[in-house]
Amino acid sequence: MHALYLAFLNSWRGLAHGARTERAIRLELVLLLLGAPLALLLGATLWVRVALLASLLLMLCAEFLNTAIEKLCDHLHPDHHPRIGIVKDLASAGTFSAQGIAALVWIAALIERLV
Repeated sequence: MHALYLAFLNSWRGLAHGARTERAIRLELVLLLLGAPLALLLGATLWVRVALLASLLLMLCAEFLNTAIEKLCDHLHPDHHPRIGIVKDLASAGTFSAQGIAALVWIAALIERLV
């Protein structure tokens, strides 16, 4: 149980640091805070609500992983390096893909609700 508590503290520190220092993470946290009540209103069924919330969490998760990769790359190689740039671009593409998934889920839920 103590190990679980310590793992939670590590995660909380990462969340707090990301919220304090990264604009993209702050933006996606705001989207999550605004999107959570909206998902409960927009979702017609439990599973649609879960999908709406999960898509926002997936987007935030991808942003945290992208940020971690960028920080690690900058630490290991602070100067511009073409191969490091490719790694950062790949991580950024992952966040873009997660945002695309979130957009698809939200658009589908909106269409389902309106039709």
